[in-house]
Amino acid sequence: MKQTDRNIASSRTACWAALACLVVPMFASYFFDDMFSTLSHIFQNPEMLRLGWDSADYGFYAGGYSFLCVCGGLVICGVLLDMFGVRLIGSVFVGLMITGAVTVFIALISGLQPQSSLAMAYIGCMLFGLGSEIAGVAVTRSIAKWFKGRNVALAMGLQLSIARLGTATAFILAPVLVAEKQAGEIYTLAETARPALTGLVMLLAGGILWGIFVAMDSRFDRDAGITGSRGEIKDEDRFRFSDILKVLTNPRFIMTALLCVFFYCCIISFKKFGTSIVIPRFGMDVDSAKWMISMIPFFTVLFTPLFGALVDKAGKATAWMTTGAVLVLSAHLIMAFAPQGVAFYGYLAISLLGIGYSLVPSAMWPTVPKIIPERNLGTAYSLVYWIQNMGMLLVPVFVGRIFKETITEAGNRSQEISAAVNAEFIFIGLGIAAVTVAVLLMMSSRRHPELGMDTPNRQ
Repeated sequence: MKQTDRNIASSRTACWAALACLVVPMFASYFFDDMFSTLSHIFQNPEMLRLGWDSADYGFYAGGYSFLCVCGGLVICGVLLDMFGVRLIGSVFVGLMITGAVTVFIALISGLQPQSSLAMAYIGCMLFGLGSEIAGVAVTRSIAKWFKGRNVALAMGLQLSIARLGTATAFILAPVLVAEKQAGEIYTLAETARPALTGLVMLLAGGILWGIFVAMDSRFDRDAGITGSRGEIKDEDRFRFSDILKVLTNPRFIMTALLCVFFYCCIISFKKFGTSIVIPRFGMDVDSAKWMISMIPFFTVLFTPLFGALVDKAGKATAWMTTGAVLVLSAHLIMAFAPQGVAFYGYLAISLLGIGYSLVPSAMWPTVPKIIPERNLGTAYSLVYWIQNMGMLLVPVFVGRIFKETITEAGNRSQEISAAVNAEFIFIGLGIAAVTVAVLLMMSSRRHPELGMDTPNRQ
């Protein structure tokens, strides 16, 4: 048995098996989060929904993902992980993620009045969001532990790529599960809830695999001579409340966090309403629109590892961040002002969005360790995600309200186009803010070359 235990820590096969157990919960999380993204247009006609939600209700629901995160959940996460370890806290929040998904599913099929079902779904989305974000931190830390001294960058890149495939799967599968209705027909509760049921099944499978990983991780620790829930964390890496102030007074960290929130809201919040924008703007049907929006995660799966290797070799991270932000701003300008009804411009805009979405994270996340001491990295990343979630909480609410207030007559294409363009003005504003912050960060890097923000990661 002792020899078997050794093999778990030293075996490359065991490491990849552990990764396989870790990626499934994240794939399922991304699927569940984006299950309505290519169905957002159906909320423009609440009279066709037995559920009774309108676009503002949907935007309110989507913002629920970030509510508990913004209320401090992500910052507290670092404390809990340091105090009790990844296995216990990760299991708690994987369970919370599943509990939230169950609550959302029950709300969708409950037959309650629209505002009651919305309140219940919002609570479920809050629980799911907090569980998902903290489970993601636990997964990242677990990969770093298992692949230390091995292909850790490759393992983390694969985890991110597979998770984003969950988004792509949701984009493509959801319209198949909820077939398009003609005027006068009704989407039943069961039909509306099919994507949630599918995502819930995936999450349950992910929970089982997480349990298998926990057992493997326990044996890993026994082999490495680690005892107790805190043994895997070095003292210099433990959370201290004073670290929050140190991080928040770092000007380059502030700029990075602001770039993160402005940039990600241009994409993640846009995806929530993607079909509601591209269908009227570019004269597309639902099937074509879902494939167009699905290009975003597919582009990131293809280009993120390539751009990461480029930044590692060539450096110039702040220049790449600025370039990516400009591409995303250009994409939203095209979606707002391109000729009406020409699908080519839609594909061009989404292509630019996907490339920018690959480029900025590839350059931004590896830059954080260059501006923040290693012992404060956990706090720094938690704070970045916390600030990011503030935008993800608010932007969907405002965009959903634009659609509700602009579209007063079901099927009025002129109103649908106006709503799409008005929504794009929000994303254009966020894009301008992202480009501005990226340029300021690039200028700061040039004033402080000693930080090495633009030096290659591979020496």
